[in-house]
Amino acid sequence: MPRKLTTTRDDHLIAWLTALAVTIHIAESALPSPLPGIKPGLANVVTIAVLIRYGWRMAAWVTLLRVLVSSLLLGSFLSPTFVLSLSGALCSALVLALTYIVAQRLPGAGLSALGYSVLAALAHMAGQFAVAYALFIPHPALLHLLPVLMSAAVIFGAVSGIIAQAMLTKAGA
Repeated sequence: MPRKLTTTRDDHLIAWLTALAVTIHIAESALPSPLPGIKPGLANVVTIAVLIRYGWRMAAWVTLLRVLVSSLLLGSFLSPTFVLSLSGALCSALVLALTYIVAQRLPGAGLSALGYSVLAALAHMAGQFAVAYALFIPHPALLHLLPVLMSAAVIFGAVSGIIAQAMLTKAGA
């Protein structure tokens, strides 16, 4: 006899927000990249908004499900692209969770969307770079790209943070 799966409001919210992030990610994948590994990462706007509005656990779910579902839809599941994307997402989620938990215990309201977004972008890029170096291109010359990649992470992280803050302000969060 089939069992009925019960879902909560949070399950529905995670699914909806993940679908939104996946849609943005897939649309962004059609954009040309000036350098391998450099993309705006606009799907992270959803993650930052979820973090600030609903907390780090829900943001981690949205991030990890976005990577999984996007890779399945784009046909990159278990490819090097997936490994790099997952490593970046895991590092980003870990940094966001730790920062969020610590910031909530300090006086004040924690970091802004801009602060969280830049930290997440830097962690994402650092995670991807470390895995690319360890698994795919273990050559010292790759280290010359690190300043360019981290600079791009700061710029795109700031853009995503500004968009996320505008979204949250408009939503009244």
